[in-house]
Amino acid sequence: MLIKENQLKDVFEINSIPKTDNRGSFSRFFCKKTLSELNKNINIVQINSSYSKTAGTVRGLHFQSFPSQESKFVRCIKGKIFDVIVDIRKESKTFGKWQSIILDSKTKNMVFIPSGFAHGFQTLLPDCEILYLHTDYHDPELECGFHYNSKDLKINWPLDVTQISDRDKKLEIFEDIGKDIYYEV
Repeated sequence: MLIKENQLKDVFEINSIPKTDNRGSFSRFFCKKTLSELNKNINIVQINSSYSKTAGTVRGLHFQSFPSQESKFVRCIKGKIFDVIVDIRKESKTFGKWQSIILDSKTKNMVFIPSGFAHGFQTLLPDCEILYLHTDYHDPELECGFHYNSKDLKINWPLDVTQISDRDKKLEIFEDIGKDIYYEV
């Protein structure tokens, strides 16, 4: 596995190095021993997946609040997505800044997103499947987020938005809730 530090402190892109032969390929998705070097508190407790049928679908920007903040690994296992990570750690030098990574099932890369970041993505192809490994359990009462098109963030979504959930359409904009985010560095 190749681990590359991102522009946002504590966010990493991880590339699997497939072993190939005449049958196809084999690559490692997760190795706690190797990936614990990123964050000593990695303890995967839940694995989720999502499927989006239409290119241009946006999911996010989501996070969980205290006491269920979570770190996660995100990998596109079918298709290609524009993955977005937003720093919501109030005391961070990069608070309110975002970074994007193209996650592609062909390159087999993934991203490690520590707690203190919001996450979302846009599908770049139809029929995308995403796999998430979480370090805390989902708690519907602690799920939070802000609108994908918040003006202060200036996220340059690569495609016109074709699909978004009713819940995500109703999320507040970052400008209205950003001052109330209480994640600590």
